[in-house]
Amino acid sequence: MHPSRRDDFTEFVAGRSDSLIRLAYLLTGDQHAAEDLLQTALTKTAGRWRKIRDNPEAYVRRVMYHEQVDRWRSPRWGRERATDVLPELPIGDHSGDIDTRVTLARAMRALPPRKRAVLVLRYYEDLPESEVAKIMGCSVGTVRSQAHQAIVRLRGLVGAPVTQES
Repeated sequence: MHPSRRDDFTEFVAGRSDSLIRLAYLLTGDQHAAEDLLQTALTKTAGRWRKIRDNPEAYVRRVMYHEQVDRWRSPRWGRERATDVLPELPIGDHSGDIDTRVTLARAMRALPPRKRAVLVLRYYEDLPESEVAKIMGCSVGTVRSQAHQAIVRLRGLVGAPVTQES
């Protein structure tokens, strides 16, 4: 990579890493997997930096989404791993906010990967439906229906009442 392009790429990574790692965490549900996902996406982005410099964040988001879908489809995804040392049990905050967060995180993990990705991109990342459709390679109507179905499913999983407007 040319030194000026390397500087541009380094500046992009430094400026957007916090946002991108949050997205990766929401897609994976695990900090270590999120770091791996972001690293993979940034490696692929660096290789194409010359062609995507105009909108690199959209490219990174798209790569992360597709990489995560590939991981979900992998036969090794979700398998338990044996260890010789048990992890320490965390001492958590027992406030209602933490309980709500945990309940919502479990419900999000119970959603199918595509519906989960729609919710993360649409509502957490606050992307317009058209951008979500581009990232996921589908129509805006599909994004809308997937979001609607995911919200209805989430409400059912967390015990919230499902209204007629849902």
